[in-house]
Amino acid sequence: MPERFNVEVAYAEPEKQLIKSLEVGAGTTAMEAVRQSGIFEEFVGLRDADELELGIFGKQCQPGEVLRAGDRVEIYRPLLVDPKEARKLKAEAAERRQKSQR
Repeated sequence: MPERFNVEVAYAEPEKQLIKSLEVGAGTTAMEAVRQSGIFEEFVGLRDADELELGIFGKQCQPGEVLRAGDRVEIYRPLLVDPKEARKLKAEAAERRQKSQR
């Protein structure tokens, strides 16, 4: 493994998305990359680093997971609605629309 390599850190809010590329050293963890990326300065609401949910290319990971060349660390926002509940509400709304159109 090379001593230094490139990774990305990604975060998105409804009104702003950002992917930061950075060079890190061998042994750098996901959380270290997040801190090194400067993303906390870009998004005021991201202050509690210990509470962040992280993933690498869509697969959840631990903050201490060691990165490999080309990895993209993703910072996940907390869900506002349980996905199952959201599907249920959407189906109920569609059913109401269908009934009202009859």
